[in-house]
Amino acid sequence: MTFNLATILRESAAATPDQPLLHTSRSTITYAEVDRRSARVAAALRARGLKTGHTVAVMLGNTPEFVVSYFGILRAGLTMMPLNPQLTVREIAYHLRDSGARLVITSDTGLTAVRQAVDEVGPIPIYAVSDGALPEGSVPFASLEQFEPTADIHPTASDDTAVLLYTSGTTGEPKGAELTHFQLYMNCSVGGALMGFTPQDVTTSVLPLFHVFGLSALLNATVRYGASTILIERFAPEEVLGALDRHGATVFAGVPTMFSALLHASDGRRGLGRVRTAISGGASMPAEVIRSFEAAFPGTTVLEGYGLSETASTTTFNVSPAERRFGSIGRPIWGVEVAIVDQDDHPIGPGPDHVGEIVVRGHNVMKGYYRRPEATASAVREGWFHTGDLGYRDADGYFYVVDRLKDLIIRGGYNVYPREIEEVLYEIPGVAQAAVVGRADARLGEEIVAFVAAAPGVSLDATAVQQHCRERLAAYKCPRQIRLLKSLPLGATGKILKRKLRERENGTGESAMADDGGRESHSGL
Repeated sequence: MTFNLATILRESAAATPDQPLLHTSRSTITYAEVDRRSARVAAALRARGLKTGHTVAVMLGNTPEFVVSYFGILRAGLTMMPLNPQLTVREIAYHLRDSGARLVITSDTGLTAVRQAVDEVGPIPIYAVSDGALPEGSVPFASLEQFEPTADIHPTASDDTAVLLYTSGTTGEPKGAELTHFQLYMNCSVGGALMGFTPQDVTTSVLPLFHVFGLSALLNATVRYGASTILIERFAPEEVLGALDRHGATVFAGVPTMFSALLHASDGRRGLGRVRTAISGGASMPAEVIRSFEAAFPGTTVLEGYGLSETASTTTFNVSPAERRFGSIGRPIWGVEVAIVDQDDHPIGPGPDHVGEIVVRGHNVMKGYYRRPEATASAVREGWFHTGDLGYRDADGYFYVVDRLKDLIIRGGYNVYPREIEEVLYEIPGVAQAAVVGRADARLGEEIVAFVAAAPGVSLDATAVQQHCRERLAAYKCPRQIRLLKSLPLGATGKILKRKLRERENGTGESAMADDGGRESHSGL
């Protein structure tokens, strides 16, 4: 069967050519224009001799050129590999070498790093988006849009790789998850329907488009249902609130730290305008944050979902305010199975006392890790993708994430789930960020350390924080150290980087909190 994901753009452009697809701070771009520009890019890529199976790397932020490049690459029948613009030269070189990328599209700000990486890997053409003059030898992205647009979408098999999305997974160096045209189409179609997307919706693309959440659950779903999206390059709470109001956003999607930041930035002075649904993913959302967010923004409902790069994004979802359950990631989407298994892959019954690994099977599971058959065989066994997340399900089929398998703390023989402690920490008024990690301990194996950052203008007391935990947690779960910081380290998607905190505590990496004004409290527990 032939099918190309670029069909979703063609069909929406044909139905509503003058409908705005992209809102930016400077312009509004219609479906017809994005379709036409991407067709020109497709023609240019084919003219350069690129063929089905070849990979094009795109290292751009949330810009129109990212969207045009994405659909141009798909339309040409090629594979798109999105890259985080914050990657170092060494990391860029690794991705280019491992993927065998034939061409790179980047910005003028990322050009120097990309050129140095290409010098290490070998000759690869580089096209750069720029408003000004480029260094000698650089090729402007605009030249890709000078070709006569292709009339047709290049035919691809439905199981051809559309997107090569690199992820570290549970262990080891980054691996390229191969997501097919069919998987991505199914995910945006089913996910968009569950979220109730219509052509009248205005979604918010503040999540990085190089991440599966922003790309599949937001951009693809927006285009599939003929809606519009607001492109925001950098998450700044006041700017985001202004953009939501200015463009009449109806759907917001983000990670928990974004919700917390918007909550504290608004401070009751600004609302979310027309936003009816706020979608949370990427990390577990503390129930107290959901309650506070909805209390501060009446009329907006927070719905939590779950997914991974290897599952093309959406895997489970709380489909409505009436059916959702606080603390739950919801139930599996149509066509997807989710189960809880023990260390021998045997199914585990329902209930919070039956914690095991979350496994997924269905149309959304990746084709495999690119050129890594052993890693694929290890992660996907009998069709079930092993997520590396610990959780349980209740009797009604709702799933709950307890923690990442790698984040589990074993203290004195007891299993301690950091998320449970973090939920308690977020109950404290004024806590903006919280994370719990394990630190190596000669006597107990691991000791519990909590990192807490206060909202602007709030002062926290470490002793009071610890007392709050003692009153709500069993003694073996209470953090023995509380570190009060100005802020916690965040990744490109806004998720708290526990790895950095863990490295700092165990002396295995550079300090993530240097010069951050951290204070420490030692407990006698």
